[in-house]
Amino acid sequence: MLVPFEILPDHARIWIYQSNRTLSELEYASISESIAEFLAQWKAHGQDLVAGFQMPYHRFIVIGLDSEQAAASGCSIDAQVHLIQSLEQQYDITLLDRMNVSFKSGEYIAYKPLKDFKKMVKDKSVTAQTIVFNNLVNTKIEFDTSWEVPAQDSWHKHMF
Repeated sequence: MLVPFEILPDHARIWIYQSNRTLSELEYASISESIAEFLAQWKAHGQDLVAGFQMPYHRFIVIGLDSEQAAASGCSIDAQVHLIQSLEQQYDITLLDRMNVSFKSGEYIAYKPLKDFKKMVKDKSVTAQTIVFNNLVNTKIEFDTSWEVPAQDSWHKHMF
């Protein structure tokens, strides 16, 4: 069952998929429609899953699930990953590669392989104050408070 992301409880489980590029307005609208259709019928063992999504910066897909209503099963998570894989193919984007880092560079969102980000740290092109996107957050409250943070406040801190 699709619900507005904002009404999901703080404990809602979160999945974040980052795109390797900014989506065009048409891509954004089409992908939003595909995700909404998927979540509207998403089930686990025949039970509706209460889920919502948002797409911040036209770069990220954030799916939230109120797992107290009904928890996702292996098959329902596989269905979600299949949706993401189909979006990757349809729009020629990368969403599942977790070995990349997204961070703010002024008003721009940069996307770099982890090894390149580490080199940027060494070269002091990015600092502990650089705003990074911590895609390892697991709950909506973590997303709201710890997703977009200075690198020193995320898993990236070990690089400084």
